[in-house]
Amino acid sequence: MNHELPVISLFSGAGGLDCAIESCAEPPLVQDGSGSPLRVAVATDYEQTALDTLSANFPHTKTLCGDIQTIPTAELLEAGGLKPGDPTLVIGGPPCTPFSKSGFWIEEKRNSADPNASLLDEYVRVVRESKPEAFILENVQGLTYKTHQAQFDRLIAGLKDAGYNPTFRVLLAAEYGVPQLRRRVFVVGRRDGKAFHFPETTHSGESERDRVIDHTKIPFTSLREALAGLPDVPEAGEVVEGTYAELAAEVPPGQNYLWHTDRYGGRNEFKWRSRYWTFLLKADPDRPSTTLQAQPGPWVGPFHWENVKNANGEERARRFRVAEMKRIMTFPDEFVFTGVKREVQRQIGNPVPVELGKVVVRALMEQLGYLDSRGTTIPSQAGHEQLELI
Repeated sequence: MNHELPVISLFSGAGGLDCAIESCAEPPLVQDGSGSPLRVAVATDYEQTALDTLSANFPHTKTLCGDIQTIPTAELLEAGGLKPGDPTLVIGGPPCTPFSKSGFWIEEKRNSADPNASLLDEYVRVVRESKPEAFILENVQGLTYKTHQAQFDRLIAGLKDAGYNPTFRVLLAAEYGVPQLRRRVFVVGRRDGKAFHFPETTHSGESERDRVIDHTKIPFTSLREALAGLPDVPEAGEVVEGTYAELAAEVPPGQNYLWHTDRYGGRNEFKWRSRYWTFLLKADPDRPSTTLQAQPGPWVGPFHWENVKNANGEERARRFRVAEMKRIMTFPDEFVFTGVKREVQRQIGNPVPVELGKVVVRALMEQLGYLDSRGTTIPSQAGHEQLELI
């Protein structure tokens, strides 16, 4: 077997969690995947463009494009050169639209009638049949809401029935150094019956829910810090034009459409709380970004805090560029995305931030005995020792 500690990646997308897997150890990620004891042996997704991105960055990973409901676990194992019990990890984040805020307004998704919700069962099926040493599932925090309680309980029960001890927690990316106020739920389980312990937070600052700052921790990473040093290279389509172009340009950093209500200093164009929060939202450079959207509408922020001039010399808001979005999602600068801008936006906006994923992966690998507390591979664990199958 060519993979020292092999991983099966489901719903891989462009490889956000895969990037975390392959860079969880020190030294950090390099193009050939060295620096981590883990290797993604096989990855699957239903979008070929996303898998093209994954292959461009991890050429050693075998990819399968298709609906996971039509891909037998045996086919996944065969593609990765594996048999049941070989995988160290199964990872993945099933499509999150039925559980996300952006999908909440659609009644069938709010009630979890969306067929994507059943993909949780497919994740459980692959874990049960491939018998990894452990698994990591991540998703939007909406998966834990009361409206999805039945689906979440079914997920946990299925993982327990498969022989694992799942634990879960909603993590705020900014509390682990990511320049983004993005919340994701992680479900982690081990086959040896031991509980996974989530890592302690390292950073503190104001979020939409917490105004209390722990000054014993590192301050949140601001956008200004995260984007420092990037070249100022305009991109096609970055200028915000159309119906609300002038209004968007006038919104100050850190504000949204509410600036143009009778309670603030802009034009009195909108009623108070009549639109969604991200409408005309402009980023605050001295704070982490709000959540980047995978499929934003023309007026959905966050937009960059600095305006630009359009072809007519008029002041306009602008969208974040690809290089900036990579920094906000903590992808390496050298990470390559394939496809047109719309596809790249979706690939960047969908996954878990790489550094947040890396924190969880590293904690799990430490607790499994493959890494020490510095993130260095433990020599005695260089060879994958298979657990006895029950």
